[in-house]
Order: sequence, then structure tokens, then C-alpha cells
Amino acid sequence: MRALPLLTALLLATVLRAQAPDPVWRDSLEAYWGRINAEYRDPKHSPLLPADRAHFTALERYAPDPRYRVTATFKAREGKAFKMKTSTDRLPTYQAVGRLSFVLDGKKLKLSVYRNPELSARPEYANYLFVPFTDLTNGESTYGGGRYLDLEGPLGATVELDFNKAYNPYCAYGGKYSCPIPPAENHLPVAVQAGVKAFDH
Repeated sequence: MRALPLLTALLLATVLRAQAPDPVWRDSLEAYWGRINAEYRDPKHSPLLPADRAHFTALERYAPDPRYRVTATFKAREGKAFKMKTSTDRLPTYQAVGRLSFVLDGKKLKLSVYRNPELSARPEYANYLFVPFTDLTNGESTYGGGRYLDLEGPLGATVELDFNKAYNPYCAYGGKYSCPIPPAENHLPVAVQAGVKAFDH
């Protein structure tokens, strides 16, 4: 009988370790947002309007949450090139390169991964992949037009998909930008409470 309390304690310790935040991950996440905030403060690179930039310190975002850092299965499947809708009349060419399958909030979900052939022709963007998405927070706590994730190819059979790095298109901050609108197939029927929030002008 004495073994039972010991076993319970060991199981509890294992669960607590599994739930404990990864300090390396948290540090890398803070560095990621630190770079973005520095860019937004820089007049040469910031998408912010001058009046907003004058008071800007950092983007508002959800607290880091490891639940939104998921392991996805990637299935490569090259799609036909198509014209992706944007917030303006511009229609840039994109091409799906495959699908990511994962579980979030207990639901099996999928997201298509895209590449821009024109952008990929530039050496510095040769491996750049784009994952635009919408979810149930849009228009409430997050930007109504959806958010984006960036990935670096080539992708393997499994991919870490970290929604804590979800960022807004430049259109969320005003100005005359032309931003891709996430295709309907990339709508997630869950509330992704991670990443950047809506910008309060």
C-alpha cells in the first residue's frame, strides 16, 4: 500500500514537468517579438502611422501559452498557382505546397501552406513559406482580417506550428497597404488565443 502514494507523487511530478513552460522556448519567443517591436519603432521600417508610432512601445499580445505550440503533420502536395485576394485590387500569385494537420482544443484541424513564386525567386526568400489563417477571435480580440504565420522550408514530415508567433498583416495598422486575405480553406473553427492582438489606434 505504501507504493501507491509514491506512485501518485511520481505521476504528479511528471504531469507538472510536462506543463512547465520551456524556458528556452519562452526566451526565443520574447526575442522574436522583441525584433518585431524594434522594427515597428523604427521609422524606416515601421508600418505604423506617425501618430501611432509616436506613442508605440510594444504590440499587445496574448501571454505565451504552450497549448498553442503544436506539432503538425505535413503532407506535401503542390497545388495550381492562383491569384490570392488582397485588401486592394492587387492579386498576387500563390501556390499551395501542402497541408498541415494538427489537433488544437481537441479538434482535428488543417491549414494550407503557400509560397509566392515571384518572391521565392529572390535568394533571401527562396525557402519562405506563408500560412495565413482566420479563427474565431477575429473582429473581437484580434484583427478582423486574420493573421499570418511564417515557416521556413523545406518542411519535413512533422512541423512545429507556434501560434504564439501569429502576427498581423500591415493593413491592421492603417496606411495604404495591400495585404493577402486568408483563403476560406484556412479558417480555423476555434478561438486561437495566442499571438498578437488587434491594434488600438
